[in-house]
Amino acid sequence: MDWKILIATFTSIFLAELGDKTQIAAIIMTSKTNKPLTVFTGSMIAFAVITILGVTFGVALTKFVPINYIKFLSAIAFIAIGILILTGKY
Repeated sequence: MDWKILIATFTSIFLAELGDKTQIAAIIMTSKTNKPLTVFTGSMIAFAVITILGVTFGVALTKFVPINYIKFLSAIAFIAIGILILTGKY
């Protein structure tokens, strides 16, 4: 196992997910149901399924599109979203 990739992935996803709508949904579900273990289990299963889909798509995508193109298109997309956010159009 490549620990550097594992730590980078964990850190990226942890920071990206911190305080997002998924976390707010888990807080609301827990407060409504008072079943924290059930909400935690459901949340983890959902996140695992979404992650499996993302990883599978990533593997398939890199078989057809060179990684340099993916990096370039990702950078353009993030810049475009940033500009839209800064101009108040997103």
